[in-house]
Amino acid sequence: MHRAYCFAAGLLALAAVRSAVAQDFDPSALDLPALLECRADVPTYNGFAFWLAGETNAADTLGWRKVDSGNPFLSQYEMEEPLAAFGLETRTLVFSSSGPMAVLDGTTAPELASKLGVEPIISTPQKFLGERVVSEKSETSEGVTFATRISLNVSTVETHPGKVLAGCSYKIEVN
Repeated sequence: MHRAYCFAAGLLALAAVRSAVAQDFDPSALDLPALLECRADVPTYNGFAFWLAGETNAADTLGWRKVDSGNPFLSQYEMEEPLAAFGLETRTLVFSSSGPMAVLDGTTAPELASKLGVEPIISTPQKFLGERVVSEKSETSEGVTFATRISLNVSTVETHPGKVLAGCSYKIEVN
């Protein structure tokens, strides 16, 4: 029972933090290349993600246009201005459940993964999936463990033929 209470209290605390972090987010301070390239921390990403998901016209504020990705697991945005990340430029971003990814041309997934030190998990002509863990840590407080994991990912998906997706995954698990 005590563990269930701690878990519920942890979820309530996370909801309160989520609301406060989203309200404190300043879109003019957004460093999107840092978020994509795993040079940001989990609270920084979460503040941005909560703001983007919860603020009316957030995409418009950034000069982005939401478009259909053709993939139920990816939210896609087209940007007015090109963005430089990983030594390449793009005008297209997708967001998975755990982070942002640039949709890139001009490279292959194995080439980019090698350049970024990302180890392939799957590497076939039809599919590439690779990951490099950037940071992983756990903190326990009052019987509740918060585990954070940041990883750099390179992949291909069927819905974006000829494109390479590269970005960062920011995860927090509560146990």
